[in-house]
Parts: sequence; structure tokens; C-alpha cells
Amino acid sequence: MPFPVRLKYCPNCGTAVDYRIPADDNRERAVCPACASVHYQNPLNVVGTLPVWEADGRVLLCRRAIEPRHGLWTLPAGFMELGETLAEGALRETREEAGADIEMGPLYTVLNVVRVGQIHLFYRARLRSPDFNPGPESLEARLFAEDDIPWDDIAFKTTRETLRCFFEDRRGGRGYALHEIDIP
Repeated sequence: MPFPVRLKYCPNCGTAVDYRIPADDNRERAVCPACASVHYQNPLNVVGTLPVWEADGRVLLCRRAIEPRHGLWTLPAGFMELGETLAEGALRETREEAGADIEMGPLYTVLNVVRVGQIHLFYRARLRSPDFNPGPESLEARLFAEDDIPWDDIAFKTTRETLRCFFEDRRGGRGYALHEIDIP
């Protein structure tokens, strides 16, 4: 099992679960011997934006004030909440982490991080203002030109890959296609 967390107890009744392949299934699942509930563990969605100040093509990054990767730079992003769409979650995270006023653009990168059970989804976004008011999860928010990106201090591979795609697309002048990437 590639994920570090396995259910030990049934969330419905508290009985210790067994791991087995249920009838009409093809994968091992946590099955409760008391209430017969089958518990599926699914990937978590991380949603965020790639905010761009179009006047000069700089991108907005946030320096993390929390673990994991405290003090390193990332795009504004976080876990999607129940009751919101992908775009609503990405907009919320951008406001919470960067205090940025943005106009949402199209979905830009879909990054599969199978080893930790996550899917990261980033939207392109247009900054309406170069002024930011970062929330408590960010030490600062700042605009960077490609040559100024602190590449050695990027917190996550998904941020690095999204930035790489953006700058390659921008240099290529062919527009911004949707990118799907598997992160080892």
C-alpha cells in the first residue's frame, strides 16, 4: 500500500476493520466485520492558481508560514473543501494565502501525485492589482519574473512543474494548453 495512513477502525461504528477484497470488487478495502461497511480511500484534491501580472508577465508566489516546507515558495493553493467547485476552491485559497484580487482563467495543470494520494489542479489567473495582503499561512507574497524565481527554494514539485510549463508556453508563443503531469 503506497499511502502511510490505513484505516484501523470503522468510522461508522468503531470496530477494528479487516483488509480484504469485497465481493464485486477488485481491490483490497477496509471492511467492517460488525456493520459490513466498505470504506474507500480516495485521493485528495489540492487546488490553486498561477496568478500572473500581465503588465510584465511576473507570477505571484507565496512564502509558506506553515509546515510542510515552512519558509519555501509556492503558488497559492490548498485542499479543496466540501461544497465548493475546483475553481471556487482555487479562488478561496488564493485570497486566503496571498490576499490577491484575481480574475480566474482556465484550468492549466493537472498533476497526479499518486505516492501521497493527491491530485493538484492549478488555474491560470490574471491579477487585477499588484498589491497583496497575505494571510496567516504565508510569510509574504511577491511577484517574480522568470529569471528571479527562487528555483532552489520552491516548496513542491507541482509548483515547479506548473511554473516550468507556464514559462515554456510563454516563450513558445503558441498559447497555454492544459498540461497533465505525473509526479514521481
